[in-house]
Amino acid sequence: MQIIPIASGKGGVGKSLVAANLAVALAQSGKRVVLADLDLGGSNLHLILGLRAVPVGIGTFFNSPHIDFSQLIIDTDVENLRFIPGDNEIPGMANMKPAHKKILVQNLLSLSETDFLILDLGAGTSANTLDFFLLSSHGILVATPTLTSTLNAYFFLKNAIFRVLENSFAKGSWARRQLDKLVASGTGAQKLYVSRFLEEVKNKDPESWATYHQATENFQPRFLMNMLEDPKDVAKAAKVRRSCREYLGVDLEHLGVIYRDDLQDIALASRLPIILYKPQSVLSQAIYRVADKITQFERVDSGPLAIEALEESYQLATLEAEVDFGAKLNYLEDLLNTGALTMGDLVETVKTQQWEIQQLKKENNLLKSKIVKAIQSGCQL
Repeated sequence: MQIIPIASGKGGVGKSLVAANLAVALAQSGKRVVLADLDLGGSNLHLILGLRAVPVGIGTFFNSPHIDFSQLIIDTDVENLRFIPGDNEIPGMANMKPAHKKILVQNLLSLSETDFLILDLGAGTSANTLDFFLLSSHGILVATPTLTSTLNAYFFLKNAIFRVLENSFAKGSWARRQLDKLVASGTGAQKLYVSRFLEEVKNKDPESWATYHQATENFQPRFLMNMLEDPKDVAKAAKVRRSCREYLGVDLEHLGVIYRDDLQDIALASRLPIILYKPQSVLSQAIYRVADKITQFERVDSGPLAIEALEESYQLATLEAEVDFGAKLNYLEDLLNTGALTMGDLVETVKTQQWEIQQLKKENNLLKSKIVKAIQSGCQL
């Protein structure tokens, strides 16, 4: 069974959309898929799947001793796809107790007759979210081209690495004492080059280094850029990759790009994943492409990709962005000609995008002013 955790550094990037539609695509290819809603503070994945109500969820499981975990698993209308609902009606589920998390993980890992277990995680960097993401060496991190989203994607991976460091270094060890000092200082953790720190650990505390190395030997997350508007935005993934390699000692595979598609809102209102509502849409075809890459990855190797293959994944994503942009323009033209999309709809879409651009400009100016102030204060010191 291959575990695919899907995470994001911030909300609103389409993480659940990716999880639901990817699960459908893999199931349609003949894979036996279980999709689990682990966004326990805001579980709504069942709505994307078109399930109006779910009888029990993970929260119910922990609050009702008579319920067996197998009772949570629901057969969907999609052949080969089963679903495990979360629960946002039980208070405190977002901050699951360690004992409950251990029981949940044990039950998930013991699922039978499953080729892929897809975990839709909560946004952000809570300890539970990081631990669920680290159940696999090749989790998917979803981001949009906005500056805040790409920054938060990097911060998510930084927190994941610190979580591994924390779990790898035994209390009282030299490495753990140094790590605790860095975290306590705040600025030390912010400026830390993990690769340099690990070289020092390797020399002074080889046992801790060996434990960390074993835990991350195959760690190579996959990056997915969602809600693209412009082919040029694909270059922002390379910036995230550079930061991860330089500061964290981690390399990223580029899993691909997905353009923004207003039909997603219509599909959601129709209680259908867009891959079922409009399988020929640009968004749906991008999901199918991602599913093909994942199944190909499964066949070849479970370890990290070689540097040549990683470079190729970024080159391929750039090509896909160009091709999909052309397909999107043709697709919009077809919708206008058939009447499925009115001129009013198109005008409204343009207005919405203009508003979003203005918001991004304001956000960019705010960040620039903060940087200038930080530089000026540094010069004064």
